[in-house]
Amino acid sequence: MKLLEFHRDEAKDRVTVTCAGREVSVYSHCAYCRYCAGVRVGRRTMETPQRQALSGVRHGSNPDENLLNAAMMFNSLVRDGTGIECEDEAGEGFASMYYR
Repeated sequence: MKLLEFHRDEAKDRVTVTCAGREVSVYSHCAYCRYCAGVRVGRRTMETPQRQALSGVRHGSNPDENLLNAAMMFNSLVRDGTGIECEDEAGEGFASMYYR
């Protein structure tokens, strides 16, 4: 597993990482990528809330509300975090967690 450090642009309120050789938004790419294992906050890695919410959808809970709450929690973790824990050792780049 590798750590992708955040690049913050405070003027544009944007957070990016270098993924597969290009700069991508954490909010639109990492949040929905199957390789995103968590957000590094301090010395701890917090598991991606979307993974937990997606497993709840498969078990029959309310999908819309759970996914919305997971997205908001992910944004809070990114605000406080320093990087993304990424499981993409091959360097393939973004792969949607919703489609296999």
